[in-house]
Amino acid sequence: QVQLVESGGGLVQAGGSLRLSCAGSGRTFGTHAMAWFRQAPGKEREFVATINWTGGRTYYADSVKGRFTISRDDAKNMVYLQMNSLKPEDTAVYYCAASVRLYYSGSLWSDGDFGSWGQGTQVTVSS
Repeated sequence: QVQLVESGGGLVQAGGSLRLSCAGSGRTFGTHAMAWFRQAPGKEREFVATINWTGGRTYYADSVKGRFTISRDDAKNMVYLQMNSLKPEDTAVYYCAASVRLYYSGSLWSDGDFGSWGQGTQVTVSS
């Protein structure tokens, strides 16, 4: 199991950008698929983006496709979410998650596929 800590959230105007970071610890970090989820007030947690363990495959929710980019740097045990062209509807707490399965090359986007979660970082986009 890995431990995850997110950072980089904040308040930004619509159209602006933010870069979220997720610092991981644990010997197996580089073998997990990683993902970002988000939860807005009064709504269920939803999938945002995922990257497989090699970094060679990414997958995005339709709502963020073309605006957000997920990446990883296993030498630093880091995962990033670059968010551009932010909209008020992107306002949420963003969570980093590591997959239960190791060495999985496909795309995972279900909550149940992820066993380690960070504490979340707040992103607020003003109109």
